[in-house]
Amino acid sequence: MVPARALAPPRPSPPFGRYVFMPLALLALAVGAFGIGTTEFVMMGLLPNVADDLHISIPTAGHLVSAYALGVVIGAPLLAAVTAKLPRRRVLIGLMALFVVGNAVSAAAPDYHWLMGARFLSGLPHGAFFGVGAVVATGLVGPERKARSVSLMFLGLTVANVVGVPVATLMGQQLGWRATFLAVSAIGLAAIAALALLVPADHGHGEGAGLRGELRALGSLPVWLALGTTVAGFGALFAAYSYVTPMLTDSAGFAEASVTLLLALFGVGATAGNLLGGRLADHSLRGTLFGGLGSLVVVLALFPLFMRTEWSAAVGVTLLGMAAFTTGSPLQLMVMEKAAAAPSLASSANQAAFNLANAGGAWIGGLALAAGFGVTSPAVAGAGLAVLGVGVAAVAYAVDRGRGDVGGSGRVVAEHREARVESPSGV
Repeated sequence: MVPARALAPPRPSPPFGRYVFMPLALLALAVGAFGIGTTEFVMMGLLPNVADDLHISIPTAGHLVSAYALGVVIGAPLLAAVTAKLPRRRVLIGLMALFVVGNAVSAAAPDYHWLMGARFLSGLPHGAFFGVGAVVATGLVGPERKARSVSLMFLGLTVANVVGVPVATLMGQQLGWRATFLAVSAIGLAAIAALALLVPADHGHGEGAGLRGELRALGSLPVWLALGTTVAGFGALFAAYSYVTPMLTDSAGFAEASVTLLLALFGVGATAGNLLGGRLADHSLRGTLFGGLGSLVVVLALFPLFMRTEWSAAVGVTLLGMAAFTTGSPLQLMVMEKAAAAPSLASSANQAAFNLANAGGAWIGGLALAAGFGVTSPAVAGAGLAVLGVGVAAVAYAVDRGRGDVGGSGRVVAEHREARVESPSGV
């Protein structure tokens, strides 16, 4: 009698090469994410230095942050659409090359207007890199590890908040802000080398729907509900995080010199939440999403209490990062699943949604502050946005139920585990 295992169909190979390449390929993606995360957030700490050197006001220098975010929002869907038919490894290398050019031009910018344009250029590849990278990451693993693979790529972004941003800020303060952007360009070059060496070659995207088909897939209601959940959920984070410094100094009583360390604690929490969310989402994507959003509601609602003492404020900042980033991988994967015919475009659009959440959340938190509700009021406003995120996610679930599509990743994983042939362990 032939053993039952022998009758099982062979497990299909990952589209980007052998399974053993997976950990190193994810490391290459994480290096790129580290560089992008560093250049995105370091400008906040360098605004006084840039303003002094270019003889502009700090509010005017703040427009450099907005220029980068605008580049992300425009570049994410545009570059993903333009490169839809190209091999993904080549796309990732090209996007990182554009990132290097943008940061090198930033370092050499002779005046404010050149720096504004360079920051916009640096932001263009951000969303598309994470979008295409998420598709590559999930293509390297079996269905039971997709969310974890995305979380490992995002690990570079969260570690950037713990290590990259503080070190780059210190470098800019000691050696000049131009040195920071030269260092970030060097990180980008290292990422290009890692991508070329470690990400297995692919030969195009295979059977594709074409640009028109991808746009049509992106226009479905479930995709927009998933993107709406991203905007509301991460808008809740940025409503509070944008004003966390005055909360820590004016309410909790920290000295300004201590804020950098506390922001590093936020990064530690975000890193832990990102890894936890990736692992949990592989078992229950939707359950992890609801759990993460619910936790964010609780943390933000309690934030005014956390800010009453120094020790509780440190705990609160760490929990904020953990709760928010628990939802990162589930949201990215859900958008990709809802637009299966256009995963790169949808995944990149989700990165644009993250940046809209950044701008919108900061604006709403600022409204609460300007209305005189108190220094911790942006966190309460963020709790309201998180509740909205839970509501949008609930509507998305109801729509899926109506369409008979409620299994999500969990159903795929269950079927995969019943039939899979054992393979070398990965992440």
